[in-house]
Amino acid sequence: MSLPPPASATETPRSPVPTAETTGNAPASRSQGVLVVKLGGGAGLDIDAVLADLASRSQPWVLVHGGNAELNDVSRKLGHEPRFVTSPSGHTSRVTDPETIALIQMVYRGRINNDLVLRLQRLGVNAVGLSGVDGKLWQAERKEAIRVVENGRKFLLRDDHTGRIVTINADLLRLLLENGYRPVLTLPALASDGSAVNVDGDRAAAAVAAALGAADLLILSNVPGLLRDVADHTSLIPSLTRAQLSGDGPAKDRMKKKLLGAEEALQGGVRRVVLGSANRQHPVTDALSGIGTVIQ
Repeated sequence: MSLPPPASATETPRSPVPTAETTGNAPASRSQGVLVVKLGGGAGLDIDAVLADLASRSQPWVLVHGGNAELNDVSRKLGHEPRFVTSPSGHTSRVTDPETIALIQMVYRGRINNDLVLRLQRLGVNAVGLSGVDGKLWQAERKEAIRVVENGRKFLLRDDHTGRIVTINADLLRLLLENGYRPVLTLPALASDGSAVNVDGDRAAAAVAAALGAADLLILSNVPGLLRDVADHTSLIPSLTRAQLSGDGPAKDRMKKKLLGAEEALQGGVRRVVLGSANRQHPVTDALSGIGTVIQ
């Protein structure tokens, strides 16, 4: 991957862009200005700053959030050690057994989502918390198996409760937005067999942005963007083109999934994706102004 100079300051194949499920409504125009923000689930995020910045905006928005750090903490406290595997292409994903999918529902939807909605309500935002199961918001195809590499050995991991989003209920989101509500979305998604499945949050946010015709998708985390050296925050890569997303590059671990989500968002018609920091005074405003890694 050919990259610009630094700024001063699961086997995961490329898959078709999920479709927007509608009931006759025309797709949202990108001129309508819906903004989609993905708030990462890592430790050390300034959540108050993100929510306050969102609350100050008159522009309609949708917030998608993660919860990896808290899920790991709760899992360990309950004696269920988290397990992660790496695909042959280098993407890391969580092994989602029946205990883990139950914990995802408890932590993501039951604890984090409810907390974010309460905090937004206190800021004067009429937020509505939903998981991908509610109203068939995120319909997914459960994976029969995932290819993993462990201790140098490649094998298929079966009976995992993970999936890939294939349909977004865009009508439900438009209904909420058009009536002044602000959706706050999280895992899990709904599989065709009626079970809950784990899906990647960054790719879910990309699917939401594409389905709503959003011009911008902001992916905010505990780093300033894509870094050449993860230990050096001054090694920020300020911009990437869509062509530069293919091939090898400096992205490691979770950042690989963020770039995959960015690529799928652009494929779905989103104009611009910004990987930015949640730890700024105005994280959303700054990301929209191009502070971070801008991909278009």
